[in-house]
Order: sequence, then structure tokens, then C-alpha cells
Amino acid sequence: MLSAPDRATSAPTRPAHEANGARTAAASGTARRATCEPQRTARAALTRILEPGDETAGRWLREMGPVALWHALSEDDASLPPGASPTKVAGLRLRAARARPAADLAAVAALGGCFICPGDEEWPRQLDDLGDGRPIGLWVRGAGGLRLWALRSVAVVGARSCTEYGAHLATTLGAGLAERGWTVVSGAAYGVDGAAHRGALAADGPTVAVLASGVDYAYPRGHTELLGRIAEQGLIVAELPPGDHPTRSRFVLRNRVIAALTRGTVVVEAELRSGSLVTARRALSLGRFTMGVPGPVTSGLSAGVHQLLRGEATVVTDADEVIELVGSIGDLAPERRGPILARDLLDPVAVRVLEALPARGPADTAQLARESGTPRDTTQGKLFELQSLGFVQRCGERWELARRADSADGSRRGGT
Repeated sequence: MLSAPDRATSAPTRPAHEANGARTAAASGTARRATCEPQRTARAALTRILEPGDETAGRWLREMGPVALWHALSEDDASLPPGASPTKVAGLRLRAARARPAADLAAVAALGGCFICPGDEEWPRQLDDLGDGRPIGLWVRGAGGLRLWALRSVAVVGARSCTEYGAHLATTLGAGLAERGWTVVSGAAYGVDGAAHRGALAADGPTVAVLASGVDYAYPRGHTELLGRIAEQGLIVAELPPGDHPTRSRFVLRNRVIAALTRGTVVVEAELRSGSLVTARRALSLGRFTMGVPGPVTSGLSAGVHQLLRGEATVVTDADEVIELVGSIGDLAPERRGPILARDLLDPVAVRVLEALPARGPADTAQLARESGTPRDTTQGKLFELQSLGFVQRCGERWELARRADSADGSRRGGT
């Protein structure tokens, strides 16, 4: 049987650095943390006992507090939490028997990380929007300041088995957002997630991987090197304690943290049944911006995104458009225009005269004046201008379109 939670001790934790690599801890904050150590230890133990996102357990935590709840779940003779079934509590007490919060706190500290709780200065307050489903606490590994990074963050999620198109877009989005000072948040999975992280890393920008396992448990195994790079340059975040492994349900529940942590979620390729759509819809329910990158209508990997876009999601195609949506006033995407053609530089009268020329064969000046509704002398002058610019050529007393090699510039009748 475990000792009472309020008598437990824990290894000291190290706060994460700020985005610029350094943070000065206020004396008052240090004092407050010292007085909260029993609650921190209790919350650390509860992450080993309770499943992420368990709203019933979240209600117990809110009503009882972490120390009392840990006591109720770790002592066989303790009173049950309010409204708890004996069967559920019996199962949780089996888990409580293996909880070693001091060892877990020491393990994350050895990785250069820490365990942050609601109420800490480092705690991202937007996670409180999850209500009783908010994380008990977060295990954090890396060199960044989670709260400040999350203030300007965007989630980029999508299919694991993405196409080259999807991987390219995710990488470009990740790099573009990072270059503009935005944190790229994703789940470190294969496909779109990994591409988004790599894009941010390539731009020497901040990125956060939210895992469905412990911060020291590399999953998928093929991303061990990527997760190592994220830990060095960005942050790895998890609700589960060190060493814990992912399960199918934990992946789904992890998505709510990604949705709540960020200003908005961008989906790049997703099938109709996709965890990425779960993230996007959760973001929408939390009042966050929800965006999708369109793809080929013939691709099943675009079907989920297109379904999302038919609802309340917004179409985006690059980082500028994402930032225009989620950023501050003045963060506007550049106006998109096609290439400027030679014909675009003509004055309106010259355009009318040019369009009056037949597609085949010549026409005289009088005929062109009538067709363009322009006085004859003005028409003659414009024809000379068009000739000097290479749009028309003279055939005796008549005029015809010049047979230019660059015919795609719109010099043909009607313009194309």
C-alpha cells in the first residue's frame, strides 16, 4: 500500500526554457511551487492511474483536489470518490499500486524536462477550455516555453499514408509558419505530421510534438531520430508519464490536446474516417479556427478534407493564408494575381482597336474604326502604336494580327 500522498516526496523538476533559450524565475513563483509540491506529486501519480480525457475522473479531481483523490484511489480503506462505482475504483486502485511519482518526476528531470500543472506559470490556460477533460498535468521535454509558444501556434495534421502532394504541402506549411514566428504543433505520426515537424525544423523554427505515450517513448519507432531533433529544438509533450505506451484510444484522446492548445487546426489530406477530422471537429467545438487544404476530387485522401470544407472550415493553400486567419490585425496574405501580360499594359482604346481585328485576314482602317467605335484618326494612331509593340502588322493599306511566336500573351482577338 502506498504512503499517504501528502507525505510523498519528489525529485525537483526543472522548468522548460523560454523560446529565446532563457527564463528568469521570479522568487514568488519559486515559493509558490514549493508550497504546491504535494499537489504536483499527487497529479504526477494520477497521470499513472487515470486515462487521459476521463471527464468523470476530471470531475472528481475538480471536486476533491489532487491530494485527496490520490488518497482515495491509493488507500483500500479510503472513501470512494463522489458517485464512483466500486468496480471502477477497484480497477484504478490496481493501477495506483504501481504509481511511483517520485521516480517519474526524477525520470523526466533527467531528460531535461519537467511536469507542469494547472496553475503553473508555464501552464497553457487555453487547455482549461476542455473543462473536466483537461489534462491532469503535462510532461514536457525540450528547450522551449510551452505557454508562450502555444500563444502563437497552429496545428498541422493529416493522413499517415499521405501522398507526395500532401507531404510537400505539410512541409511547406510547417516551414512557412515557422519562418513567420509561429509554432507548428502536430502528433509526430508518419505522413503529414512528420512532414510538418520537419518543415518547421528545417526553417529553424519552433515545433511541438504531442504524444499519446510518455515523452521518452518514441512512437512510431521510425521517428526516433525525428523526435530526438524535436526534443533538441522544440518540445515533446505528453499526458502520460515516462515510459507509458500508446493505445488506439489514447491517440484519439491526444487529439483534443492538439486542438485546444493551438489557435487553429489545418488538415492536409484525410480520408472520411480519420483522426485528423476528429482533431479538426474538436477544434471547431472549442471555437478555434479550422482550416483545410483542398486536393484532387478523385483522391480518397482528400475526401475528408473536402467534407470538412463543405461545413465551417476555411480553405487555405499556404502559410500566409493560415496566418491571415489565425493572426492579428494586419497579418494579411498577399493579393494573388496571375502574370502580367503585355496586353494588360495597353490603354482601353488600344485594346478596343486590337479586339476589332479579325482572327484571320486583314481589315482596313475604316472597318476597324467602325468595329471599335473609335474615330478613324484615333484608330489609325492606335494601329501605329500596336504595330510598334508587335501586336499588328501592315499589309499595304490594311492591317492584320501579327503572327507572333508568343501568341499566348493575349494578342489574339478576345484575349485568352
